[in-house]
Amino acid sequence: MTSLAIRARWALVHEEGKARIVADRWIVVEGDKIAAITHQRPEGAAEVVDRPNLFVLPGLINLHNHVFTEALIRGRSEDLSKSLYETNLVYGLLMPFGQLAMQHLSGSECEVIAEFGLMQLMKSGVTTLMESFRAGLTGPFVAAATRAGLRFYAGPYLFSTPDLDIDPDGKTVYRGGGGNADTASLDEWRSLHREHDGAAGGRVRVTLSPHATDTCGPDLLRAVRGLANENGCLATIHVAQNREEVVKSRHLYQRSPTEYLEWVGFLGRDALLAHCCFSDDSDLDLVKRSDATVINCPRSFARGGVSAAFGRFHGHGLRTVVATDGYVPDIISELRTAGMVSKLAASDPGVATAPQLVDAVTSQAAAALRRDDLGCLAPGAKADLVAINLGGAHVTPVNDPRNALIWRAHASDVWATAVDGRLVVNDGRYLAGDEAAITTKAAAIFDKITRLGESSGILGRAK
Repeated sequence: MTSLAIRARWALVHEEGKARIVADRWIVVEGDKIAAITHQRPEGAAEVVDRPNLFVLPGLINLHNHVFTEALIRGRSEDLSKSLYETNLVYGLLMPFGQLAMQHLSGSECEVIAEFGLMQLMKSGVTTLMESFRAGLTGPFVAAATRAGLRFYAGPYLFSTPDLDIDPDGKTVYRGGGGNADTASLDEWRSLHREHDGAAGGRVRVTLSPHATDTCGPDLLRAVRGLANENGCLATIHVAQNREEVVKSRHLYQRSPTEYLEWVGFLGRDALLAHCCFSDDSDLDLVKRSDATVINCPRSFARGGVSAAFGRFHGHGLRTVVATDGYVPDIISELRTAGMVSKLAASDPGVATAPQLVDAVTSQAAAALRRDDLGCLAPGAKADLVAINLGGAHVTPVNDPRNALIWRAHASDVWATAVDGRLVVNDGRYLAGDEAAITTKAAAIFDKITRLGESSGILGRAK
């Protein structure tokens, strides 16, 4: 029986591995799979989305995000001086403030913040999310993602040096967790993997997420590679996200961060490398040879005056995906930023085209996940779909719906989103909860943690 039918004025379909735009189709869903793409409206569908001017495409896949910490510092990470951005943002603000919040918030409060962020991402068309966070947040995140109906790759951090901060001179301080930090981190990951991997009918997976090349030692990263091989898990890590990380890597290991990852055996087809902003071309050659994926999050870096150009990585022949990093939980605006930053960086309007950017969060992202049932609109694929209303004045006329989506549409144009064939957003509304109530609860929690951040002195670092 047809469980869901969506009318598409335009649809991005996939045939023989190639994407193309077709007009005036019905996307027919049975259970959790796409059953057919037809010209005729099916009879007897349990749910029908019948609106004019919908562009239906595979659900958007967002492979790097930090809902929790970025939400906490909204309005405090912009307009910083260059020195404050480069030293304070991650180590002096994001990491210690996030840790302070975890120490003072209940599990239910953390879950509210998680749902607050996931809700916004889903309303921008995200159906699959990879989220990295401190391991203590795994339970709240899995609970929120399960309730929301999201396809969720949980990435509890692994650390050799878990307590990051800055000294009075603005230099990064790496406080080790003691001689057993690596062992404790790995044991915690194994426990979380046993508890949560495969939950929610397989929608929840637990991936390996060593924090960064400057916070994870060689023994930990070698152990991560072993766990990835043993469990068939993906492994994601921050790489070359600031200059100090590069300096530290060369000082400790006489290698760049990417060379360090190659040395310990971390790189591979299952590795997802976030940022790589300060990687040189020889580093990118290593990434290409290993068939790893680069995750590009341009808006986070643009606020700091750093060009993180999708076009650079894509032009190097790398599998390159675009993700939000949590700064603004809106994948559509992130894609637009990726395009604009790339065109400016290359002084070339022909790079980072709309089809390339759509591909980055559909088929390329699915390839990074090693999921041939995601990222495509074809019979037999998972029914993870997004329908975007392209009938507004701001996108009219529509010549190519991918062009309209990337350069003129907004998250508010997302009409419906489905995961595993079940609507999770419809009529632009989040269906798993009361948006206003979630926002009100989150605002109260932000007020609480802001007072703690001010009294501790942490928030004073953002001035």
